Amino acid sequence: MNIIELLKSPWPWYVAGPLIGLTVPVLLLLGNKSFGISSSLRHICAAVIPAGLPFFKYNWRKEAWNLFFVAGIAIGGFAGNFWLGNPNAIVVADDTRQTLAALGVTDFSGLMPADIFAVSNVFTSKGLIFLVLGGFLVGFGTRYAGGCTSGHAIMGLSNLQWPSLVATVSFMIGGFACTHLLLPFFLRLVL
Repeated sequence: MNIIELLKSPWPWYVAGPLIGLTVPVLLLLGNKSFGISSSLRHICAAVIPAGLPFFKYNWRKEAWNLFFVAGIAIGGFAGNFWLGNPNAIVVADDTRQTLAALGVTDFSGLMPADIFAVSNVFTSKGLIFLVLGGFLVGFGTRYAGGCTSGHAIMGLSNLQWPSLVATVSFMIGGFACTHLLLPFFLRLVL
């Protein structure tokens, strides 16, 4: 197997997981830096449109490395999708496929079901609920929890931070509740 084929194929959890986990000690060793993505939005706003708000009055340049990190993630995602994309179809478990099909989701051709996340859905009730309201709730929850899942679950737990344990457990409970209670309700409502 050559390097391109290796990069195109899905990596097992026992390889990808430790590689993600190793970012924590590397960042700590390279200057006591914390891993997290949600704070980069604050840095961008502070740099571009501070508007005299106290929340944006801080030395965002000190955290500029985070902006480069996020840019690298975006570039890597773009490169991975267009040049190193897995040519095989996305595997969705049969039980999941049947459950979603019963709720009206039938397009499993992409990473996200086009039945819900297509651009044409933005100005529909479906788009309002899943894209606008869902996006707002994710943003609000991230701000309320003081960070995102990557910051709390990867960085915070590895540093044995109690608030990160509470946040991660809450993320999991919220995810299960949304998957099993709210998602079927909203799909029946709009599909």
